[in-house]
Amino acid sequence: MVYEMDIVTILIVLGLAMDSFSVSITRGFASTKTRMFIEALKTGFFFGLFQGLMPIIGWLAGLSFIDFISGFDHWIAFGLLVFIGVRMIYESISRESKQVVSSSSFKVLIMLSIATSIDALVVGLSLSFLEASIVTAAIIIGILTFFLSFIGVYIGKKFGGYFEKIGVLGGIILIVIAVRIMIEHLEILI
Repeated sequence: MVYEMDIVTILIVLGLAMDSFSVSITRGFASTKTRMFIEALKTGFFFGLFQGLMPIIGWLAGLSFIDFISGFDHWIAFGLLVFIGVRMIYESISRESKQVVSSSSFKVLIMLSIATSIDALVVGLSLSFLEASIVTAAIIIGILTFFLSFIGVYIGKKFGGYFEKIGVLGGIILIVIAVRIMIEHLEILI
């Protein structure tokens, strides 16, 4: 089965972007900066860059051992996507302090970019198992994440806590995709 750019890929992109979007909203909510455009631009750039690069890294890693796991790769993709989805939901509803997110230092921005894109690395690994075209997916992930993160800073500044739990939606989307992958594989076997 060759995986094509379709609604599943679009949902994966949206699911991944929700994590960065929710962190961007928190950054905007906690920001005291008067230069919101620069803050939003920096946040969007770094989040988009890392979200676009990580799936490529994961995809390349997956290609290196795809022959060894081709018999059960769908189970790995399912497990990874469910794990990421559950983790996104948990992190979104946990009551841990969000003070680190509000810091505008370069170091914190890089750490947040890496933290929000680890999921994209794992999704890239899953996409390699599904023989997906990673370049198109990575470009779309990066661009959409940039725009959502840029807008998220402004939404956070204006509306604050109303959108704080948006990561739950991203997690649910990834779990639904995992279930769809498994159903499609089981249909092939029938």
